[in-house]
Amino acid sequence: MRYLCEKSRLTGAVDVPGSKSHTIRAVVIASLAAGDSRIIAPLESADTLAAVHAYRALGAQIDVQPGLWQVRGTAGRITAPDAPIDVANSGTTMNMALGSAALLREGAVTLTGDEQVQRRPVGALVASLVDLGATVTCVRVSGRPPVLVGPRLRGGRTSIEAVSSQFLSSLLINCPLADGDTDIDVPLLNEAPYVHITLSWLDRCGIKYQREQLRHFHIPSRQSYRGFDIRVPADFSSATFFLAAGALGDNEILVRGLDMTDPQGDKQVIDYLQRMGANVQITDEGVRVLPGALRGCELDLNATPDALPMLAALACFAEGTTRLVNVPQARIKETDRIAVMASELAKMGAKITELKDGLVIQHSELKPAHVSGHGDHRVVMAIAVAGCMIESGTRIDTAEAVAVTFPTFAACMHALGAGLTAEDS
Repeated sequence: MRYLCEKSRLTGAVDVPGSKSHTIRAVVIASLAAGDSRIIAPLESADTLAAVHAYRALGAQIDVQPGLWQVRGTAGRITAPDAPIDVANSGTTMNMALGSAALLREGAVTLTGDEQVQRRPVGALVASLVDLGATVTCVRVSGRPPVLVGPRLRGGRTSIEAVSSQFLSSLLINCPLADGDTDIDVPLLNEAPYVHITLSWLDRCGIKYQREQLRHFHIPSRQSYRGFDIRVPADFSSATFFLAAGALGDNEILVRGLDMTDPQGDKQVIDYLQRMGANVQITDEGVRVLPGALRGCELDLNATPDALPMLAALACFAEGTTRLVNVPQARIKETDRIAVMASELAKMGAKITELKDGLVIQHSELKPAHVSGHGDHRVVMAIAVAGCMIESGTRIDTAEAVAVTFPTFAACMHALGAGLTAEDS
């Protein structure tokens, strides 16, 4: 499928779906817990349903209904399925399930995924699980899925360079169920807010741990999770596309349902937009964004790598130079997002240069072009917003990728007045 973009004015209000990060953590922890859990208003997307599939295979009973997922957990007694678990495109599910599979007491499970997931590195997490007693082997390529995981987390000490925060989050969620205490040293951590999301879950569930900043964790063993009821907060990562769109043309967009107290890192996008000159109003109704005199600036995106595609597109409309820096982990997401955004925006006329850890973008007069989304949901959505702000005619291949995190993206765009049409490729 591809999107055809027509020049549009976007106005009105939009409700973004639930947080992918929270939904997957809810599925993981409910599956490890004793008793029943209710996940209210979860994000229902390809990535979150991949987590449901994986944890059903590990023994949890999960009933998926619109707006309510009910989970009967395993009380930590993970079981090995007869067949490999395919996490599809969900890197988060791959990393979380690697840690959970290491809780097996007997047997082994193979975790695999699609081509993108099989290119994403997991070596640091694998090494830490081995340090802590599990038997873990990369089946084909060292440090990449598919991965064979067997018993059993005993605890101990490990040091992990968390180039992806998911590595550390997987250990933090699963090590409380290990047979012995665990100490984790973290000499490198990217995307720190995602670890704070994980810690908020541990706190909510009564899990004990001690930490020195985010550089060292001590986790007592043989703890347990209890069932819970939770409403999933709205997703700031998905909201990014509409918050940024509000700053363009003569748009005016109200994004409803965002919780400014939630630890999601991408709420920092609001600050980024203000620094670039957008008119941002935080009200009881929601976050309203209107255009201002957009100007380039330097933004450190280490904590917010998912914002890079949209901010790269937005920067083309800002006067002067924008530098998006300190985000090397953007190269190991669904795609190398630094290279992909440089390549595809250049096809539209962007003056854009790759850095090792980011992008430099000059003010550019974008023109319609035929571009590829590279099967990356955030790349597709970012270019779609930009394509609706310029002369009609931009076509974006692999638009079906938006279903990974935001199946209703096109419907939300239409509700705001966007001329965004889905075509068969």
